[in-house]
Amino acid sequence: MTDNREEVMEEELKEAEEAKAEDAKATEAEEDTQESEETSEEAAEDSGKESGEENEEVKDEGKEEEGELRYLRLMADFQNYKKRVEKEKRDLYSYANEKIMNDLLTVMDNFERALEHDADENFKEGIEMIFKQLSDVLEKDGLAEIPALGEEFDPNVHSAVMTEETEDYESGKVSGVMQKGYTLNGKVIRPAMVKVAN
Repeated sequence: MTDNREEVMEEELKEAEEAKAEDAKATEAEEDTQESEETSEEAAEDSGKESGEENEEVKDEGKEEEGELRYLRLMADFQNYKKRVEKEKRDLYSYANEKIMNDLLTVMDNFERALEHDADENFKEGIEMIFKQLSDVLEKDGLAEIPALGEEFDPNVHSAVMTEETEDYESGKVSGVMQKGYTLNGKVIRPAMVKVAN
């Protein structure tokens, strides 16, 4: 679809260039015609012709300027289109993994829950190693945890589930994290579910 738009813009650009070239040729042809008419009718109509030629020259200049403006507008539109397509491509590549990242976040949550429970030391160590490996892979692909505990509540990255009275944190600070939040390449894909101190 983007290739079609690009082709259409290029065709319009070519048409504008061709129209500009045709205007220039038409202007040359008119000038040649005017010169031949001048030689055949010389002295008698000299003063009347000069004013008529000036009007025609003004019209020709207006056509040239109009063609030039059309050409410049098409060039600007095409440049804007190319920039927009490039931005869309960058965004597509940056956030293409968003769905799979969201699905993997639940797996990470389950790993963290498993690590909170007491279990055989060797088993727990193995789970920690797998969790660390998974976390490293996701971080390499742009996933980052949103800092929450003790931070000022920010509705852009935190989702307040409840408020609580506590002396450990100032009012308006996050006093507990119920579910971690994450960003992917700077875009929030899951806000942190938090408790806020009253």
